[in-house]
Amino acid sequence: MTSEFDPIRVEVFRNALTAIADEMGIALRRAAYSTNIKTRLDYSCAVFDADGKTLAQAFTQPIHLGTLRHFVPRILGIVDTGSLGPGDAVLCNDGHLGGIHLNDVCLVAPVHNKGLIVAYVATIAHHVDIGGGTPGSIGLFEEIYQEGLQIPPVKIVKAGQVDEELLSLITRNVRSQRETAGDLRAQIAGVNIGERRIVDLIRQHQVSAFADLCDAVIDHGERVTRSAIAASVPDGRYGSVGYLDDDGFDDRPVEVVVDIEVSDGTVVYDLRRSAAQRRASINTTYAMSFSACAYTLRALLGDTDIPVNEGFYRCIDVLTEPGTVCDALRPAAIGAGADVGGRVLEVALSAFGKRLPHRVPADTKGTMCNVGFGGIDPRTGESFAFYEAQAGGYGGRQGLDGMDAVQPHMQNTENSPIEETEANYPVAITRYELIEGSGGAGEFRGGMGLRRDYQFEGDVKLSIMADRVKFSPQGLAGGLPGHPCRFIIDPDGEARQLPSKFSITVPAGTTMSVQIAGGGGYGDPSDRDPAAIASDLKNGLISRAQAKQLYGYGVSNIGVSPDLDTP
Repeated sequence: MTSEFDPIRVEVFRNALTAIADEMGIALRRAAYSTNIKTRLDYSCAVFDADGKTLAQAFTQPIHLGTLRHFVPRILGIVDTGSLGPGDAVLCNDGHLGGIHLNDVCLVAPVHNKGLIVAYVATIAHHVDIGGGTPGSIGLFEEIYQEGLQIPPVKIVKAGQVDEELLSLITRNVRSQRETAGDLRAQIAGVNIGERRIVDLIRQHQVSAFADLCDAVIDHGERVTRSAIAASVPDGRYGSVGYLDDDGFDDRPVEVVVDIEVSDGTVVYDLRRSAAQRRASINTTYAMSFSACAYTLRALLGDTDIPVNEGFYRCIDVLTEPGTVCDALRPAAIGAGADVGGRVLEVALSAFGKRLPHRVPADTKGTMCNVGFGGIDPRTGESFAFYEAQAGGYGGRQGLDGMDAVQPHMQNTENSPIEETEANYPVAITRYELIEGSGGAGEFRGGMGLRRDYQFEGDVKLSIMADRVKFSPQGLAGGLPGHPCRFIIDPDGEARQLPSKFSITVPAGTTMSVQIAGGGGYGDPSDRDPAAIASDLKNGLISRAQAKQLYGYGVSNIGVSPDLDTP
């Protein structure tokens, strides 16, 4: 089939599809209301063929991309696609169908040409609140019913008109009514752009060739991926084990086991030896686990121009045991499941790193760190909800220090600006800084963790669902671990330390200090360049005592003036 087309035409067509997905994301971001979407970029967009196979994705949130590959076909398998007309769009947030959690709301729209559906476009975005027991909807819950409003596949746009009654039902069940309504309309703007651009693309290539070109793009993606795997990842078995602190209800660590087999251009990830699902919302879905595994393969293949479409996904198989933390069964709570997904990702990288240490980084901060709070805004008397995930240290890797204060790997989101947060919510950010010495020592140090202190202007219900308090990010190739996370109430007074998972009510004036882990170091610390140690010391990333303790260097050894050092 692919031989019918000039390879140049296939490549032009493939890049046009990717550009459409990117433009959908731009439209969504510009129209969004919430900080979480318009500023942190917690959304993704994709294009699918008439059978629901992935054609192109916009690279904003990798955590979403592998899940959309499952979510969209399952949504289409439930709705009557024959009843979908031009201008229709279907909404769904049921994570157990193939998403991540209820906050990630997916909108799917058909693309028609001459009365037939020729493609689909989809946007998925993390809404700041979807109802449930805590502001932000991610808290210490036992079942999904506590986490918020579950929306089955339902038509919310009909012939271009929003179903206002359905929209009203949704917004009545959330705390952030204005943001939710605005963000849903922004998603509609995204799919509208996608639909128009695909129709334009069909006119350029003719409708008779469109489906065959889609198949050609997918087949090309598979060929390129299998070739890259054969060239970059040696055949064989890989494996590693990692742990989450606990589930928030008891102190037992949560074990995540990843066994990998690479053979003939195919990578099989086996997660079946991981822990049984827990009573808490740390459980994740099969789609989330698949997305985590797919990310590690794409990262391992490096800078090669590999399209992440159905052809790429054909080269991956993920085996799970239903009823484990990596493939939880309904009605398991799944709101904070990205931390299990994130651990799957880092354990898989660790497995590859045992044989290919030069190809992967040490552990990153290793937690999404969901922070949500809300109540009544004393400035307006209206209810509000705030949500964000926190940045931390990236792992050191061969030739490079870890990045400081980033949201790495599958997160790939931005940090919320203080000014925007304080302008829109009744909270003051009293400290926002890198944590000195938090990156693991190594020839290439881990990135620094981030501290963010919130002082609440009114009474709030506060939830943090995180990890890495008990198990620090590990180093690689002789590098040392990064410092763990810390969550502290009243840090300048009582300094009461809390666990990594909790939901509490705190009075006005309370300060909550969120301190995120640093990345693991890479390589023997004794091999670190003295000039790099001097630079870290001058920039306040390590203290004089840490330079001596971790690297064996005093001020005189690295040529730093004592007045530039910290005691």
